[in-house]
Amino acid sequence: MDAAVRAWLISQLGTSTDLADLDTRYTRLGTARAVALEILRERFAALVHDQPSTIAVSSVVSLSYTENIRAIERQITQLENGEPPAPDDPGTSDCDGVPNGYGIIQLVPRPRR
Repeated sequence: MDAAVRAWLISQLGTSTDLADLDTRYTRLGTARAVALEILRERFAALVHDQPSTIAVSSVVSLSYTENIRAIERQITQLENGEPPAPDDPGTSDCDGVPNGYGIIQLVPRPRR
């Protein structure tokens, strides 16, 4: 895994993500997108299955993880749809983020004063 892929994964998963774990998963799965999806699905499962989504003690405290669950669901959906592009996605960009392929640029003369 190169520095661009590592930076993309950290931007998707947060700075508290274990880098050794990322390297191991990347070696096993082969793409940054697959690594991010696997980790996010694990986090989603932990939120949904391991703890209640809402905790309330009348007139004392109220906690809700519903928005966190929705945010992870949205992030998983975006990654499954290819957004944002990962540095190692096939055919998406060169190393400096410029899209591969041909483009057309129209040069228009600037009016002189």
